This record gives sequence, C-alpha cells and structure tokens, in this order.
Amino acid sequence: MAMQKTVSPVDGSVYVERELADSATIDEVLRRAETAQHQWRETTIDERARLCSAMVDAFVARRDVLAEELTWQMGRPIGAGGGEIGGFEERARGMIALADEALAPIRLADKPGFTRYITREPLGVSLIVAPWNFPFMTAVNAIVPAIMAGNTVVLKHSAQTPLCAERIQQAFDDAGLPDGVFQHLHMSHEATEAVIRDPRIAHVSFTGSVAGGAMVERNSAGRFIATGLELGGKDPAYIRADVDLDDAVPGVMDGAFFNSGQSCCGIERIYVHRDIFDVFVERAVAWVKQLELGSPTDPDTTLGPLVKPAAADFVRGQVEGAVAAGARAWIDPGDYPLSVPGSAYLAPQVLTGVDHSMRVMTEESFGPVVGIMAVDSDDAAVQHMNDSVFGLTAAIFTRDIEVGEALAKRLEAGTVFTNRCDYLDPELAWTGVKHSGRGCSLSRIGYETLTRPKSFHLKHA
Repeated sequence: MAMQKTVSPVDGSVYVERELADSATIDEVLRRAETAQHQWRETTIDERARLCSAMVDAFVARRDVLAEELTWQMGRPIGAGGGEIGGFEERARGMIALADEALAPIRLADKPGFTRYITREPLGVSLIVAPWNFPFMTAVNAIVPAIMAGNTVVLKHSAQTPLCAERIQQAFDDAGLPDGVFQHLHMSHEATEAVIRDPRIAHVSFTGSVAGGAMVERNSAGRFIATGLELGGKDPAYIRADVDLDDAVPGVMDGAFFNSGQSCCGIERIYVHRDIFDVFVERAVAWVKQLELGSPTDPDTTLGPLVKPAAADFVRGQVEGAVAAGARAWIDPGDYPLSVPGSAYLAPQVLTGVDHSMRVMTEESFGPVVGIMAVDSDDAAVQHMNDSVFGLTAAIFTRDIEVGEALAKRLEAGTVFTNRCDYLDPELAWTGVKHSGRGCSLSRIGYETLTRPKSFHLKHA
C-alpha cells in the first residue's frame, strides 16, 4: 500500500497522510466519470448553476477551517488564508454567471430554405491537475467552468495540499451533485501520467512547472485531446518616472512578496526609470523591512515559510549567485533568526545592481526576492520586460493611462496591467505565452477550451 505524506512547512511535521489510489480505484473513478457525463451533459445550464452555487455556499461556510488547514499544508499566514476562500467564491460565481451567454448556441443570419446554428458541446471527462501555491483558486478556475459546460471532472491535487481536493469534494457532496460528476484522486506521478493517456480522458488542465507541462504534452501526444497549461512566470513591472510612489511602491511590492513570492503571476523583476530609481529603492526596501517573518499560525506574521526547505535553498542560491556577480543585497538575513540554510523560512531580499546575466533575473524564483534595475526610457523598459522565456503577466505603473496602454500593447504577456498586478479578474481570459503555457481559463473564452463546436446545417424539405 503506497502512502503519500504531506510535510508541513510550519514545523516540518507530517500533517496529512493519504493512501495513493491503486489501478483498480483509478479505473472505477474513470468509469463513474464517463458514465455520469452521458447524463450530466443533458442537464440544463440552470440546474448546473444551482448545484455549483450550492457547492460554493457549502464551501465558504467552512472558511475558518479551510484557512487553518491551508496554513498547515503550504505555509500561508493565517491572516491571509481567508482571502483565498474569497477568491474561490469570486471566480466560481463569476464563471457560473457567464455560462448562459458563453454556452448559448450561435445563431446565424437567415438563409432561405435553411436553418443554421452552432452549439457548444462538452468534451467529456476532464482531468484537472492543481498546484499547492493557490490550491483553491487555481483549481476552481478549471473545475466550475468544466462542470458548467457539461463535462465531468477528476481532480488530482498536489501532494502538498491533499485536503483541498477533499474539501471541494465535500462541498459538492453537500450540494447534492450527482455521483461521478466531480471526483478526486490522490495519485503518484506515474499514475497521473497513465490517466492522461487513458482514452476516457478528453481534456487535461494542468497548473504547475514547465517540466510538468512538458509531461502533459508527452503523455497526451497523438491523442488529439484538448489541454490547458498554466506554467511558470518571471513577471516584470515597470515604474515610470511620472508615478505616484505612495501607490506604486506598496502595489508592486505586495505583488512581489505576497504568499512569500510563491505566485505564478507574482512580480519577480522591477524596472524603474532612472530619474526616480534611488527614491523608489529606498521606499521599496522600507516596505519590505516591515514584513514579519514567522510562523504562519501567528496572526501577526505577514511573511510565512516557503513550501519546503529545498525551495528556500534554491532562492538562497539565486541571491548568493547575484551578489557574487556584483549585485547589492539590501536586506541583512541576520535580522531574521528563522532564516538559516536548510530551513523553509527565508528572509526577504531586495537586489539592485542586477542584470539579465544573473539567474535571479531570468529563472523563476518563486520566493521572497525581487531584483530592481534602472532604465533610461520606456523603450528600454519594454525591451527588458520582453527579454524572458516566460510571458504570463506584466505591469506598468504610470499616471498616463494612454501611454501605459500603448506600452502594454507591446508587451509579450497573456495579461497586462496598469497600476496594479498579481490579480485575476474572472471576466478576463487567463492565459500565457512562451513558456508560461498554452490555452485559456476564465472569461467567456475559457468556456471555448472546455467545449467543441458542433454545426447544424438543416435544409428544409
């Protein structure tokens, strides 16, 4: 009997242990999902909305328990845990509200003697592979629209956050969702790859690393199924000389350090116009120094541990490499007694004197560090922002919205912001370019990736 252990970054203890599904269990889950889908696809959108809305009601009713479990599984400060529950609710209700219009048949102009229209047909069984860093919000991006579109769902959650899958299952069960429409499995990597290859799977949604995305592509190759891949990021921000620093500094720094920097769309590199570079850095460092690194179970903690010691040591290595190459580190790690090599607790860091020859400016960090570079012009900022293998989001901070919009059009990213960052609006498409992935979730367009068009060309007798 193979077991899965979740080691809490809070204190290194084993917080959850679960038995991994064997081949017989997996086969039965897929059988139920395939059988249920034939009936579920015939339900009305109103009925799907009623059941999904009831699921959300049941889910948010457990807000306090969910937030505490989240803290122990992946280390987010308890004071911030409720925000993810709110984000889950916002995205779920937003996608429920969009379903009627997004899934409505497309009626074509009248043509004498013919009736013509296009429907959106569900794909079948959707496998959703969700990550640990925002375990509820990333999962709901795919789960609710897949079910609203008439698909059934099998969720494989990260081994770091298995309780998240179970709590979503509990909420759907409380709502009275028919058996087999939503199920979860705790699986090994090898079993997950086998499920992707299973002919009963018609769609895969994966959120995680670039290597994980490549795994999905390898295992789905030749099957011609739909895949949605949200992968890595090295998201940039540009601070123009005309900004209101009172707004720009907390806005961009929160985007860099929230969730200890463990966000696919977090800001990992900042370009600042040289005219305001020194004052921006001074304020940015002061903002970071007010963060409280500590146990995420303490309500006063604003910066928790990384998900595991290896992740923290990876970021330490990036910082040490940058400093050895000439960068300046503005934060003294000695001021943070918990931050020692081999620990998941990591001091925040701000680096200047950086350039794109350094790993910290090109590799995804996924930790509480940001590099800040001076630039002399808008054109230089755009050039640096686009100089990346990633392209998830990018942000421009400026008082001139017309200039900001014009610059945003030149950026190679799936989402571009002005005067904010690190946010998903359920009505906007969530997508990436380059190594940040392929496909789309959220918005009306997200429903297109979960359905296939079917054309009706009816000639009258």
